[in-house]
Amino acid sequence: MTTSVYYAAPLFSNMERQYNDYLVKQLRQHYPDVAFYVPQEQGDINDKSQYADSKKIAQYDTDALLKSNVMIAVLDGATIDVGVASEIGVAYQAGIPIIGLFSDSRQQGADNQEKITALQEVAESQFPYANLYTIGLIKLNGLVVSTEEAFIGALKHYI
Repeated sequence: MTTSVYYAAPLFSNMERQYNDYLVKQLRQHYPDVAFYVPQEQGDINDKSQYADSKKIAQYDTDALLKSNVMIAVLDGATIDVGVASEIGVAYQAGIPIIGLFSDSRQQGADNQEKITALQEVAESQFPYANLYTIGLIKLNGLVVSTEEAFIGALKHYI
């Protein structure tokens, strides 16, 4: 039986699509025997010059997610992408392990006293924010890592 991995990530800007192509290429090179479901590669629902309604999109991706053994999710951005957050909720409820990549460079310096002191001032946090409920769902049945290398490497523990 082939292992199936669902790749959840923002996919609407050129930058997001290029990053996804890059990262999925790395994953496929490291795990050539794994089937990766990548929503942006699904032309039936994600060719934005065509039409797919909300029910078709939800059903198509949810069916693929529920057939997967593992979910991997890119959590980067101003906030966790709302579609990715929804997919995380589905995976959690289905008991599918989740690996999240949160590579925001503002995580660095957690021991820097100036950055810690700045937390006492309104709107001066030097650290990134990620929704703790969504992060908690991942950590209850998986993990969150901060580098691409750790992200790619962690998958071997779940397949």
